[in-house]
Amino acid sequence: MSEFNENLESIKMLFENPDSLGVFTKEELIEFEQEKRVLTLKKGDEIIQEGATPKGIYCLINGTAKLFKIGFNGKEQILRFANAGDIIGYRSILSQEVFGASATAMNPVEIYYIPEKFFLKLLEFNPKLAFDILQRIAKDLGEYARTITYLAQKTVRERLAEVLLLLEGKLGTDKDGFINISLTREEMANLIGTATESAIRLISEFKTDELIEVEGRKIKILDHQKLTKLGHVIL
Repeated sequence: MSEFNENLESIKMLFENPDSLGVFTKEELIEFEQEKRVLTLKKGDEIIQEGATPKGIYCLINGTAKLFKIGFNGKEQILRFANAGDIIGYRSILSQEVFGASATAMNPVEIYYIPEKFFLKLLEFNPKLAFDILQRIAKDLGEYARTITYLAQKTVRERLAEVLLLLEGKLGTDKDGFINISLTREEMANLIGTATESAIRLISEFKTDELIEVEGRKIKILDHQKLTKLGHVIL
């Protein structure tokens, strides 16, 4: 399991020893013990639904989830991926808005669910965690801005090169060097904003050009330098 980053240890501690935080009253601790959840989900299970009213936040213990929106044409647009240590739903809690996107499990995941009132109180009394959340908001906004930019300004070939590099950077690789995610060709097409047939053709071209290795739904980058140049990526 990936380790939580240092600032998110507070959330882990909240589940294992909430009394040690010195934040909650005895009554709140009793209420929290009744309402907290450790969710175990399988691939394809829904975590949050776009348009629903948030009641808490979800912190991934392990596994990977995708966050996406459904467009006017009914097609899914993947916005980003979340993995161990990432929090889902915090922006909607802080802005008091409905969920702006849906999230589903990409593989078996475990998740800490924290009801809204306890999350907000933890932020109020833990400046380090509050700063970490602020950094995450800034990072997410940067990812969204990058998505808009490459969809608007780059060719499909350039977008595929950039997405593969970003996925590897975000999710890491397994012992054989394959990116730690299994995407259908339709999901890959949604990521780069093209038709499934175009995505299949491009992946085949990248394989022929020895830029990547493909094994079923798994992809390994073979030539990072050429992909970086092709996608005009600044990493």
